[in-house]
Amino acid sequence: MKQSKLFTKTRREAPADEVSKNAELLIRAGFIHKEMAGVYSYLPLGLRVIKKIENIIREEMNAIGATEMIMTALQKKEVWEKVGRWSDDMVDVWFKTKLKDGVELGLGFTHDEQLVNLLTEYISSYTDLPLYVYQIQTKFRNELRAKSGIMRGREFVMKDLYSFNRTQEDLDKFYEEVKKAYMNVFTRCGIGHRTYTTFASGGTFSQFSHEFQTVSEAGEDTIYVAEDKGIAINEEVLTDEVLKELGVEKKDLVLKKSVEVGNIFKQSTKYTDPFNLFYTDEEGQKKSIFMGGYGIGVTRLMGTVVEVLSDDKGIIWPESIAPFAVHLLALGDGEILQEASKIYESLQKSGVEVLFDDRAEVSAGEKFADADLLGMPYRAVVSARSIKEGGIELKKRTEEKGEIISLEELLKTLVP
Repeated sequence: MKQSKLFTKTRREAPADEVSKNAELLIRAGFIHKEMAGVYSYLPLGLRVIKKIENIIREEMNAIGATEMIMTALQKKEVWEKVGRWSDDMVDVWFKTKLKDGVELGLGFTHDEQLVNLLTEYISSYTDLPLYVYQIQTKFRNELRAKSGIMRGREFVMKDLYSFNRTQEDLDKFYEEVKKAYMNVFTRCGIGHRTYTTFASGGTFSQFSHEFQTVSEAGEDTIYVAEDKGIAINEEVLTDEVLKELGVEKKDLVLKKSVEVGNIFKQSTKYTDPFNLFYTDEEGQKKSIFMGGYGIGVTRLMGTVVEVLSDDKGIIWPESIAPFAVHLLALGDGEILQEASKIYESLQKSGVEVLFDDRAEVSAGEKFADADLLGMPYRAVVSARSIKEGGIELKKRTEEKGEIISLEELLKTLVP
């Protein structure tokens, strides 16, 4: 991608009403555009990040035997009434609308009921189980306050996985597999070292559910961390009984603010039984199906990465989800631009994702500032000095100084 052809532009200032660091940086860098509170458009650079996060999630979900599908955003009222979640008293984040004929519909905030209703036409026998399906889809939640940028949106991208097993023991086993897969996702996205598997309320389903909480001062949650054990407890379930169950003492816990980037629940038969979703076992007996639900906010994860991996100059993208591996800067025209163009072509031919700052009207200082703001893992500079010294100046985003290297060395460093 040539930066002169990129339709978005960097800004020195974010909108005055934007208070979250993730949105400020992403707007200034041209990754997203704010349409209204809690609603953002994802511009070309932002979309590249989203797709990379989605692919990491997709690989980890496929690895544990899940199959991808996609369901409709429009939800039928009668489906949600079966377990009482159509009522605003039970779910206060619905966006509701009506068809021309007056039929009431909702915009999906999750898809538990819809999927269970769908599966009544596909599951009947023990041979149909286990079943693990997921989707990556836009969700809608009518949040009262949307003040955390893309970490709490009214319209956002989410991965939701659902499991269906014959027994509670089978559900428990798969649940542990998902727990590991989720930590793999967060590690691959660059925040695993700051993310804790966190014990939270299991509600009516089980003793515990689990959240995945990333330590950040921008977080809305409070967790107590047992750093020596690598686990955390949500403040809402911190009781003497829970501490005893987990084998930790309160004096050994550290209080931290955090962002919830994922959660997993054992829903048991709460949704399957009311929809008459049963299976027939080997002896012809009708049996209940045990369900689990597992969510990751894709756009929320993107915002969390920006919150925790940035500095006073801008974003610091992990290589795994950066929109481009390297930001190539041409500091001048004529011979310098010609040489930079040759390097750009070589990188492209070698399969390196490169953003080429070929803008003639922009000063060197502005190009450096933009490169820091945009946050690609590497910055490669072609200048009169680098040409004189026979190479390209390469610098990591996290380092202060670079070094002059040859094109061959550059390709060896960057070629995937």
